[in-house]
Amino acid sequence: MSTRATYDIDGFLAAYDKVMTKWPTSTEAATVPTPFGATHVNICGPADGPPLLLLPGGGSATSASWYRQAAQLSRVHRVYAVDLIGAAGRSTPAPGRHPRTTADLVSWLDALLKGLDLAETDLGGHSYGAWIALQYALRAPHRVRHLVLLDPTYCFAKMKWAYGAHAVRMLLRPTPRRVRTFLEWETGGALLDPDWLALQEAAAGFPSVRPVVGPRPKLGALRGLDLPVLLLLAGKSRAHNPVKVAAGAEALLPHVTTITLPDVSHHALPHAAPAESGRLIADFLAGAGG
Repeated sequence: MSTRATYDIDGFLAAYDKVMTKWPTSTEAATVPTPFGATHVNICGPADGPPLLLLPGGGSATSASWYRQAAQLSRVHRVYAVDLIGAAGRSTPAPGRHPRTTADLVSWLDALLKGLDLAETDLGGHSYGAWIALQYALRAPHRVRHLVLLDPTYCFAKMKWAYGAHAVRMLLRPTPRRVRTFLEWETGGALLDPDWLALQEAAAGFPSVRPVVGPRPKLGALRGLDLPVLLLLAGKSRAHNPVKVAAGAEALLPHVTTITLPDVSHHALPHAAPAESGRLIADFLAGAGG
């Protein structure tokens, strides 16, 4: 694990806080102790609203990236956006105690929900965060009411070889320039929020731990998932083939609604998703399964 002494943590936190100004003004922060470390959560919405817990993607992604959806979703829901333990963000892993297995991730989320006093919640995630959300729903379905997956990776189809080839240099030796170059490639040169992009660059070299990378969910477990699932796919994703992801999910999940967002790429989610994405999620949560 990198040491903070060799990393500009103040610059990262300043970039993080700048993106957080895009959230509703009522947003508050909480730090929840868990056996794996202190978890930072950004919270907005009515205190008595139905809870919705959101997980970001891996790598340089943080909970701040959900600002495009936060205003819409927090009109009804109590939104809890989480910084992953051991990844870029304001969460702090316990020394030598970060999650190392899928079971650890489940235990971490159990402890987080307990700390937030949530017996159950709607659960959403993007990319790697969607993989975590799905793994949790498979193992603790009694804690999850509805599941929202934004362009989930390694859940229903393989990732593209070209994506890994472009990502490997950035992952092995992350620098702000390599992060920017990779994101510009994956998003096809789309216009990205400069504050969000600055945060991704500032996260290069963040003192993080090795993420949990487990197998794809078992087919039998997916077929038995008796939960309403919304699958929002990036039509221009270079991470995987969205048509294959949709086909895989629809063949396995008994209660899935699949929607493809045609003009957005994998890493443009969730921050640069079409404005309708928040409405689609809100409508699904209001109508799916009651």
